[in-house]
This record gives sequence, C-alpha cells and structure tokens, in this order.
Amino acid sequence: MAQRCDLCGKGPAFGHRISHAHNVSKRRWLPNLVSIRAMVGGTPKRLRVCTRCLKAGKVTKVV
Repeated sequence: MAQRCDLCGKGPAFGHRISHAHNVSKRRWLPNLVSIRAMVGGTPKRLRVCTRCLKAGKVTKVV
C-alpha cells in the first residue's frame, strides 16, 4: 500500500542513514498517516490522511 496522504499527496522523503564511521545507506522518512472515516461528497469514505491535514481541519470525521 502506498504511503501517501489522500488529501495533500504527501509521501515518503528519501535520504541517507550515516553511521559514525560515515557508512552511507539509503533510508526513508514516512509521513505520519492515520486511517479515518471522513465525509467525501456527502458519503462516508475511509481515507488515509496525514496528521498535518487532520490538525488543520481539511477533513471532517464521521463518528
């Protein structure tokens, strides 16, 4: 399953893991995604939303 926010499209960031001896290997920073039920077009739908969008109020939760 893709690690992507359904609202803003935020995905993984890429970089390097660097040890004390400066050995370099690849790593990923994954977005903080939460699975919620939200209203989309008047019907409840399950979305994977990043916590930044959730905190900003870009989505309305269904209880």
